[in-house]
Amino acid sequence: MQLAILDAAAKVFTTFGFAAASVDVIAKEVGATKGSVYYHYRSKADLFFAVHKRAMTMNLQAQVPVARDEAINAHQKLHDMAYQHAMLMMDHLYYQRVTVQGVELHQSASTTPAERLALAEVVAMRDAYEELFRGVLHAGIAERIFEALDCDLAIKGILGALNWITVWYRPRDTDTKLYKEKVARQFARQAIFGVAPVQ
Repeated sequence: MQLAILDAAAKVFTTFGFAAASVDVIAKEVGATKGSVYYHYRSKADLFFAVHKRAMTMNLQAQVPVARDEAINAHQKLHDMAYQHAMLMMDHLYYQRVTVQGVELHQSASTTPAERLALAEVVAMRDAYEELFRGVLHAGIAERIFEALDCDLAIKGILGALNWITVWYRPRDTDTKLYKEKVARQFARQAIFGVAPVQ
């Protein structure tokens, strides 16, 4: 039931935004009572952060094995990680859109102390995720596979482009796995081109 609630909440938060979303609408989306939602989550904010945390957990679980794979070089790692990230954006669009809202909420002064504590946890997860990319970029620069760029700016450019998928991508019944793979491959290639040495 908890996973079903999170799935429904991710969709509702994406559709209405955090402020306009309500537990009533989330309960209706999952086909449950409002009380059953509150049984698992004390408030709308708790539910929001649970969705955000699940998204970041999915992302880290997908990327850590790639980042730590010693059998491939930094070039292949960055390509594979960018590809994975693009696929995550499309395959779990509602969850990923909530992570964008979470960043916006983090920048808001209207959060409560409890919300700021929950935000700190997901922001730490986000930082750990970015660190995976930073480590690969540093390794690639050391190996002279990548241009000697400012890694922090490079990460912002790469993840910014990949995260923008959540803004323009809308799933359609006609979408196929092949289409999503094509999108992910192109974004991965563009990520590599962005840090490739200037010839």
